[in-house]
Amino acid sequence: MSEPQAHLLVVDDDERIRVLLQKFLIRNGFLVTGARDAAQARRLLAGLEFDMIVLDVMMPGENGIALTRDCRAKSAVPILLLTAKGETANRIEGLEAGADDYLVKPFEPKELLLRINAILRRVPVARPETVGPKVLHLGEVRYDLERGELWRGTEPVRLTATEAQLMRIFAARPGEAVSREKLVGDLDHAEAEGDKGQERAVDVQITRLRRKIEADPKQPRYLQTVRGSGYMLQPD
Repeated sequence: MSEPQAHLLVVDDDERIRVLLQKFLIRNGFLVTGARDAAQARRLLAGLEFDMIVLDVMMPGENGIALTRDCRAKSAVPILLLTAKGETANRIEGLEAGADDYLVKPFEPKELLLRINAILRRVPVARPETVGPKVLHLGEVRYDLERGELWRGTEPVRLTATEAQLMRIFAARPGEAVSREKLVGDLDHAEAEGDKGQERAVDVQITRLRRKIEADPKQPRYLQTVRGSGYMLQPD
C-alpha cells in the first residue's frame, strides 16, 4: 500500500502568495488546504488533522508567532514559519515559540520543498486509521468525513449516491478548487455521454447539492464556483 499524502495547512494573508504556494505544493504531491488568517486556521485545525502547518508570521490580527505558541501548547504538529524578517532575533523568537523551522522571504520554492520534506522525514505522516473524528462545519450544516454523513442540527440530510461522492471528493481537499474534468473522472458513473455532457451533469449535481448545504443556493457561501478552475468547498 502506498504512503498517504501529507496534508499541509498553508496560512498566509497574501492571497497571491497563498494560492501560488498551494498550487506548487499540490504539484509536488501534497494535499493542501489554505487559510487567510489565524482565525480561519483555528477553525480548520479544530475539525481536521494536518501533517504540517506552513505559517506566515506577519499577518493582521493574531500573528504567526502567537498562533505557533497556541498550537504547540495543544499539539505536536510540525510548523514551518515564513517571514520577511531575517534577523537572528526573529528566528530565535519563532523557534522558541515552538516552530520546527524558519524560512525567510523571498525564497526559492525548491528550498521550501526541501525543508518541508526534511521535517516530514522526522515526523512520519499519520496513517488514516490513527486520525480522530473529522467534521467540517458549513454554517448550520456539518459534514462527518468518517461517516460520510451530512447533518443540519440533529437532523440527517439525505444525500443521493452522486451527492455523497461529491461531498467525499470536496471534503478531502477543503479550500482547494476541483476541476469539472477531475470531478467527472472521480465519479463512478456519468449521467450524460461526451465530456461536455458529463461536465453539465456535474453542474446539475452541484446545484442540487447546494440546495442541501447553502442558506441561499443562488449565492453559495460554502460550495463555491471558482472561475476557470471548477468548484471548491470552503468550510467555516
